[in-house]
Amino acid sequence: MVSISSELLQTWIISLLWPLTRVLGVMATAPIFSHNTIPNRIKLGIGIVFTMIIMPTLPPLPQFEIFSFQGLLILVQQLVIGLAIGFSMRLVFAAVDLAGQLIGMSMGLGFATFFDPQSQGQSTAVNQFLILLAMLIFLSLDGHLMIVTAMANSFITMPIAIGGSGINPMKIALWGETIFSAGLLLALPVVAALLITNMALGILTRTAPQLNLFGIGFPITLSIGFLVLALALPGMLKPIENFIEQGISNMHQVAVPVEVPAASSLIPSQSFGKP
Repeated sequence: MVSISSELLQTWIISLLWPLTRVLGVMATAPIFSHNTIPNRIKLGIGIVFTMIIMPTLPPLPQFEIFSFQGLLILVQQLVIGLAIGFSMRLVFAAVDLAGQLIGMSMGLGFATFFDPQSQGQSTAVNQFLILLAMLIFLSLDGHLMIVTAMANSFITMPIAIGGSGINPMKIALWGETIFSAGLLLALPVVAALLITNMALGILTRTAPQLNLFGIGFPITLSIGFLVLALALPGMLKPIENFIEQGISNMHQVAVPVEVPAASSLIPSQSFGKP
């Protein structure tokens, strides 16, 4: 008869629970994996599969009681690390979201907003279009596989332990500027064209007061906005690719690295974006 001791059972539980917490943290914030259209049971199943694949490659885990202070501290630490890894990639899509909001508001589509279940807020049609475009580019670059690679390598750069390697919060805060700089860069052609259009309409209204500005202004700004957006879409492709590659690179730099041999890397990492 096979007997299982409490120590062995606890080792099995922590070997699954701690890595699974980090994996689910990544899936809760990373693009594609965190989409609300994916049922939670599917997300949990995918997380368990990823964890079962990663478990044999993990370094020795610390032996603490699951419900002890150290055990709960490690559990919270793994959740925060996973959320930080996914959040560093989420910043790129937040920049695209901001660009869509700026373009939509400049075109006069502020009244045509609807509820977005993904962001749990109001969004415009242009916003949703750019988000879908960014997701297609993300999938074409195998971004979802790069997320899995960064998540797996994080167990080497950030081993499961108390102390040692951790998250650099200042670095993540500085990456937040990507939302504003990249979002403004993507929206700049359309916003500039609409600004010139509004200035021209203002001059026209002053020279010909009999014209109904509200009658002709909205169709003109809407038409020019869609025209400039269609012309600017091919030029947006490369910047969005660069932002996604930089986000993937940021995912590998979330941790404060520890000294580990180069041969101990779980999955060969690649260099993405500019250093």
